[in-house]
Amino acid sequence: MKRFVLALIALLLAYLLFWPVPVDPVAWEAPQAPELEGPYAVNDRLAAVQRIAEGVGTGPEDVIADEAGNLYTGYEDGRVVQLNAQGESQRLVADTGGRPLGLVFDQDGNLLVADGYKGLLRISQEGEIEVLATGAEGVPFGFTNNVDVADDGTIYFSDASSKFGPEHKARDDVIEHGGHGRLLSHDPRTGRTRVLLDGLQFANGVAVAPDQRSVLVAETGRYTIMRYWLEGERAGESELFRENLPGLPDNLSSNGEDRFWLALYAPRNAALDAMSEYPFLRRMAFRLPEFLQPQPAPHAFVLGFSPEGEVTHNLQHRGPDSYHPITTAFEAHGKLYLGSLLRSSIGVMDLPEPTE
Repeated sequence: MKRFVLALIALLLAYLLFWPVPVDPVAWEAPQAPELEGPYAVNDRLAAVQRIAEGVGTGPEDVIADEAGNLYTGYEDGRVVQLNAQGESQRLVADTGGRPLGLVFDQDGNLLVADGYKGLLRISQEGEIEVLATGAEGVPFGFTNNVDVADDGTIYFSDASSKFGPEHKARDDVIEHGGHGRLLSHDPRTGRTRVLLDGLQFANGVAVAPDQRSVLVAETGRYTIMRYWLEGERAGESELFRENLPGLPDNLSSNGEDRFWLALYAPRNAALDAMSEYPFLRRMAFRLPEFLQPQPAPHAFVLGFSPEGEVTHNLQHRGPDSYHPITTAFEAHGKLYLGSLLRSSIGVMDLPEPTE
């Protein structure tokens, strides 16, 4: 019996140490996570969130609204759906056959979609789907993620990872930390797609600044938001807009005037940060059953930022009953709409006042 137990332990160790895995972790030094105090102090302001569009579909990852107040979202089964402001009277806009994630309207009323599998899409008002781009500079998109459009019609979007697609989830890319993400632009007039930034750690949310001079992109795996300058003396350069965030940044949006909204998928995970400098530990953790791997806490979290990067809103709600994980926050018609990769409803609340 003793030999059997020892053999079993030896097999388990061999599995944890040597079993092939699809990730090749890179060492990096995660900054010490900021305490949830001061501008990030824990609160329950998101307890006011109401749930609408219950049961229409699973995973309304991004939510936007048109001028009439109708809501649009994409679900994990490939459907892009229109709903009224109460989350009712649903209408199928199109079925991409993939995973529609980021959404935005262009100046002609077409719906631009970052589809995790299909690439950058344009859906006409009649529901016709046109593929605008599936790769750039010889590298196919692996995980087209979020999208925004500038006043001049230029489309800015993220390819979260050229290595790990939606079937792998963000987890694989974040654990590897291999810099497979990119920020891109697409000019619909010429059909040209350009890489603006590469080497990003799971490039996620994208938002054009209200003054149109820059565009922001969130790096989930590095806890940062980068600013890429479009105009002025620094055009073509990038800088940190916000670093060492208290959670995993997801989608970004702009209200077009004076505020960016950032959804945080979950607060930082101490175990994941502690393993950042040790690739072999992250590789071992990946071999564990998923339920034993570092897990996101049940914690709803949204931040608002001024155009200069100062925190204006800190909205949270902890616990299993909270609307979590939040993947988008979108301001429209006096409301704040929330989307989630896993929920079967859309969150909505009255537009909150700035945090005191």
